[in-house]
Amino acid sequence: RPSGRKTEENIMQDLFQKVSEKAGYVLGFLVVVVALFLAALLLEKAARKKNAAKGPIFSTRKMAMIGMFSAIAMILHLFDFPLPFAPDFYKLDFSELPILVGTFAFGPAAGVMMEFIKILLKLFIKGTSTVFVGDLANFAVGCSFILPASVIYAFRKNKKNAILACCAGTLVLTLFGTAFNAVYLLPAFSKLYGLPLDTLIEMGSTVNPLVNEGSIISFVIACVAPLNLIKGASASIVTLLIYKPLSPIIKTGAGM
Repeated sequence: RPSGRKTEENIMQDLFQKVSEKAGYVLGFLVVVVALFLAALLLEKAARKKNAAKGPIFSTRKMAMIGMFSAIAMILHLFDFPLPFAPDFYKLDFSELPILVGTFAFGPAAGVMMEFIKILLKLFIKGTSTVFVGDLANFAVGCSFILPASVIYAFRKNKKNAILACCAGTLVLTLFGTAFNAVYLLPAFSKLYGLPLDTLIEMGSTVNPLVNEGSIISFVIACVAPLNLIKGASASIVTLLIYKPLSPIIKTGAGM
């Protein structure tokens, strides 16, 4: 009988630990969202002040457009696919494209909102298989791309600055995404799935000969950095091609 009680206590302790970990990830996710949104809002206000922009940052029509761009981004996020130089748990999607277009039109704060709404919609439709770890990573890495790009563009809206903004966003995305994987994401996945970190690195070395056994640095440089570079560059190129013709339609629809 005492052993039965002990087993029940162990089960309850394990359950409580799992619930606590999930709550911790969710709370951490929300803290990151709020911090990035406030930073984007302050930077956008500074840009609007410099450009003597008038009117509210968020109008009803603009919020509707933000919702539409977020939904498009979520759909593209669902159609992700692996690349031959990285293990299957790394996948490329083009969800940053509509968000970058929308962020150029509506500002940095709207960009953070679109990234967050995209993740929320994905969670409602598909759920999470990573206890929010992958979702937090996608949000943070996405913001590392659209925030620098949109802030630079917000201060001076011309073609030259748009190119500079896209280059800066892609560079920050590549550097931050690579470091974020090495410092946070890979260790978090290792803990989440009970796999040694060396096992994850070995999965990279089987598809990419540039990954050295036991070296997380070679893993992120050879597998993660090229993926982020492709993601940022492709979204930037398409945005630079389509934004100018779409801009009058978007801004009219948003009541700007």
